[in-house]
Amino acid sequence: MLKALAVTVISLTLGLSTHAAIAETLQAKAILHADKPGPQISRNLYGQFSEHLGGGIYDGIWVGEDSPIPNVRGIRSDVVAALKALKTPLVRWPGGCFADEYHWRDGIGPRAQRPVRKNNWWGDAPETNAFGTHEFMDFVEQIGAEAYVSVNVGSSTPREMREWIEYMTSPGQDTLAQERRRNGRDKPWKVALWGIGNENWGCGGNMTAEYYANEVRRFSAFFHKNQDNTGLRVATGPNGDDTRWTQVLMENAADAFDALSLHYYTLPTGDWKVKGPATGFSAKEWADTFARTLKMDDYIGRHSAIMDKHDPDKRVGLYVDEWGTWYDVEKGTNPGYLYQQNTLRDAVLAAVNFNIFHRHADRVRMTSIAQTINVLQSVILTDGAKIALTPTYHAFRMYVPFQDATSLPLDLTTPNAVVDGIPVPAVSASAARGADGKIHIGIANMAPRDSVDLDIDLAGLQVKAVSGEVLTADRMDAHNVPGQPAALAPAPYSGARLVDGRLRLALPAKSVVVVRLD
Repeated sequence: MLKALAVTVISLTLGLSTHAAIAETLQAKAILHADKPGPQISRNLYGQFSEHLGGGIYDGIWVGEDSPIPNVRGIRSDVVAALKALKTPLVRWPGGCFADEYHWRDGIGPRAQRPVRKNNWWGDAPETNAFGTHEFMDFVEQIGAEAYVSVNVGSSTPREMREWIEYMTSPGQDTLAQERRRNGRDKPWKVALWGIGNENWGCGGNMTAEYYANEVRRFSAFFHKNQDNTGLRVATGPNGDDTRWTQVLMENAADAFDALSLHYYTLPTGDWKVKGPATGFSAKEWADTFARTLKMDDYIGRHSAIMDKHDPDKRVGLYVDEWGTWYDVEKGTNPGYLYQQNTLRDAVLAAVNFNIFHRHADRVRMTSIAQTINVLQSVILTDGAKIALTPTYHAFRMYVPFQDATSLPLDLTTPNAVVDGIPVPAVSASAARGADGKIHIGIANMAPRDSVDLDIDLAGLQVKAVSGEVLTADRMDAHNVPGQPAALAPAPYSGARLVDGRLRLALPAKSVVVVRLD
């Protein structure tokens, strides 16, 4: 576990390009216990979330079959290729707040006949419903992922949920299955996860925990889990540190769901009215961001402790199905579209959260970042036919070896980096034995200016060679822009040394490093 050492660190007051403060090389250490395997790190910890919001679906995924942008059945080919390279395990859709106003029948049948609705949650944009059930399932099949479908609880009925499930999963000759066939899909789909509503404590109906517990029991009664519908039921879980919600749901409805969701967004300021900029931020804002994102570890631990009391066998998963950074929107963009740039800060933050999820892999078996494309902490940005892979994308790609890997204890002792009086642990790290049999270590250096020498005791593990990648840049807000040469991408890592049974890693400031031990 993480231990903070009392060390003297010069307080940093530098901005993005000021070098008035003197950088240090901090010292951290760890012990790797390769002989004590832990729980599996589910590949589903690396999921994505795509809501009908701004450019997340339209332009981001769907351009239409007649678009000059290369596509397959209307779905962008460049986006498909990028998400396949991440081995994206699943995608959550259609929301988000949008889900509890969405009626699935709006999105089936001939597109020219589908109704146009107003997207009341996100900028009052016209929702053409051109991207519906068939298009979404085509999309996840193209990228090789599974589907996580959120059903409407806030403004719908169990009957509507049941009919959507049967439309998608029935192999028989019933009317709904035949309607699916008339709309172009003979074989039923398999849906891995079904969200029973979304944020029902807020935009999903402003429900109390007790009221929602009754609702999830009611909807679950008509879920009809069977050999055709094998998906898991995901109940709306807590917002951040709302442990009472978890307590009520576990006490009153745990038999009605297979997983409980958790939503937590990182705001540099903690103020929803003024969240802070995505670029051009100060070192203090960098430190504030990491101080707040590290709360994820505490929140997961507190909710897990409650779940353990009611579910000691850990049948119910804790799914962090909305997480990531949330900044002020970019100037000149629609405030309801939640478009923000994505920088090195976001990549380091993603790695920190990956490491947290790995430490809780016994209970946390699925997460999805918000959101995949053009919204919040996206992995891809598009601008017409132009595309950029964000720093967060590269963090996901570097951590691919952790999918379905076996976690290994890594006892880490790290100093704090102190920025304008804000202490932040310099190093976050996790280790696992991958499906390839190799040991992988993922590290984030959260210090915005200080490098770190990390000394890892291999505890008798025989290692012949070390290889890896590093993601870093001179500027804290280094980022990529669609249509321009990439300013930030992973590079081969040469900062590793094997010395007398120890692994010594030189970690650049503000960096993500993933190494493989051979």
